[in-house]
Amino acid sequence: MKEWYTYILHCSDNTLYTGVTTDLDRRVNEHNGSNKGAKYTKTRRPVKLVYNETHTDRSSSCKRESEIKKLSRTDKLKIINEYMLMVIHERRIHTLINE
Repeated sequence: MKEWYTYILHCSDNTLYTGVTTDLDRRVNEHNGSNKGAKYTKTRRPVKLVYNETHTDRSSSCKRESEIKKLSRTDKLKIINEYMLMVIHERRIHTLINE
């Protein structure tokens, strides 16, 4: 079964863009350098992936995208900050285990 991702990008003008995809690397590359990127991000390059979550199907991923888009910028930044802290924590644990 194909995984779906809901993601948030940080754009060069300090705005946030939320979308869905089945391939994060490909989609971020499209946002940054091809005509397949969203119209919104084409004038706000480069963009940086700052958040993602995995879903089992397109429907749940799109529902989550809609929920995130309805949030205030402050609430989106809280989600991103919590995600970044989790990633840092997981990397530290991984480093400790592999020492």
